[in-house]
Amino acid sequence: MINIATRINPAIAPAVSDVFTQLQGRHLVGNALVPAVAGATLDVIDPATGAVLAAAPAATADDVARAVESASAAFPGWAATPARQRGKLIAEAARVIAGRSDVISAVLALETGKAIRTECRGEVATAIDIVTMYAGLASELKGETLPFDPQILTYTSREPLGVVAAILPWNVPLVLMMLKIAPALVAGNTVVVKASEEAPFATIEMARLMAELLPAGVLNVICGTGRDCGSALVEHPAVAKVTFTGSQAVGELIYQTAARKIIPVSLELGGKSPMIVYPDADMTRVIAGAIAGMRFTRQGQSCTAASRIYVHSTLIASFIAQLKDALAKLVIGDPLDEATDIGTVISARQKAKIESYLALGERTAGAQVARCGEIPRASHLKDGLYLQPTIVTGLPEDSPLMREEIFGPVVCVQPWDDEDDVIARANDSDFGLAATVWTHDLRKALRAVQRLDAGYVQVNQNLTIQPNLSYGGFRKSGLGKEASLEAMLEHFTKKKTVVIDMR
Repeated sequence: MINIATRINPAIAPAVSDVFTQLQGRHLVGNALVPAVAGATLDVIDPATGAVLAAAPAATADDVARAVESASAAFPGWAATPARQRGKLIAEAARVIAGRSDVISAVLALETGKAIRTECRGEVATAIDIVTMYAGLASELKGETLPFDPQILTYTSREPLGVVAAILPWNVPLVLMMLKIAPALVAGNTVVVKASEEAPFATIEMARLMAELLPAGVLNVICGTGRDCGSALVEHPAVAKVTFTGSQAVGELIYQTAARKIIPVSLELGGKSPMIVYPDADMTRVIAGAIAGMRFTRQGQSCTAASRIYVHSTLIASFIAQLKDALAKLVIGDPLDEATDIGTVISARQKAKIESYLALGERTAGAQVARCGEIPRASHLKDGLYLQPTIVTGLPEDSPLMREEIFGPVVCVQPWDDEDDVIARANDSDFGLAATVWTHDLRKALRAVQRLDAGYVQVNQNLTIQPNLSYGGFRKSGLGKEASLEAMLEHFTKKKTVVIDMR
């Protein structure tokens, strides 16, 4: 492990180092930290420096079986625990996590390369908020009485599904973990989480803190590749539900496996979200909204990133100039530095993918590629995975940069004049996750919201996932909703109808 003491707040540096030391090579199974059955590990790289942070365990089918068996054994007792008691335990877990939020934020910054000030602290806070919200919804796990016949008592009840497999990506692992495990646990399910092998430690540490308050086996976390670990988890016969966030290609494979098993799935598979700017929009708010919506401080590594921005032709020159100026002021640097706005992308592979898209844009006739800001020059960051926020203009609508999810700090800006045309262009995508509209004309806003084919549409703002706002997309952006009471009831319980003849 590398020495991080010189880059981190001295008050928490020992605790952060302890997390990597204690979790190195360890899964969380049955409330115990255990090595992989075969002892294999995977190096986790600090994207800011290129150094190895620690070794994560590399799970195989044997590790999956051990974790699922632990969750299966814990399920009857946890399902029988009164819902309000489950909620109280989960609420207490949120308070425990809050007490370690600074440490978890630093661990997250180290393994993901996201800036601690602009990204990691906010992610930890939102994850805690999600847990707290679902803990308070435990009493809502109720059915209905049905007016079928005065002489026949008819009602429905909500029951847990069993063992839930929750498969996480690396971009916002803590928020996405809590969107899955908090409703699953409150509803009475037990869970096996597959952490990202690229950024597993903050996930395991947060889950470990929760598990200490729960019966053994209720919450388990394993780490490994999709091929060796994820597939075995989805295919395991005792897994009753899969919830996944990640790529469309992997989501399709999971869906196929779940179909063979005939079990429910929820899938959040990405997007290519449009942002439409009308001529009456407040340009100051629009620029701030474009930076926030494109998730530039997360290096564009977001499914909801507003990566296609359509600006009315009367504003587009001013918009591009102001956006360039604003992006140039953002500080790219060490994720642990409080002055840093933007950290790194996650891996060399991801950086190469993003660069290949930019090279394609530079080769496209009429296209212009503008990189904004400066790459850090400090010697200890020379091997880091830094990229500049980039604006691409002049692309044809069928360009891969306009149609494919780049998952990097690259925004495509296009002009428009006709409302029908821009709505059609915005909807011309395989995805349908999110969209935003910027206008102070209520009629135009409502008309656009009605016509945009996306599951999460905002006007004059570009918020990320928020607790209690139903979140999920259409078409190839996935199946199901997250972040709401609806998500817990529809995706983590099964409804039973009971009919009792009282005559």
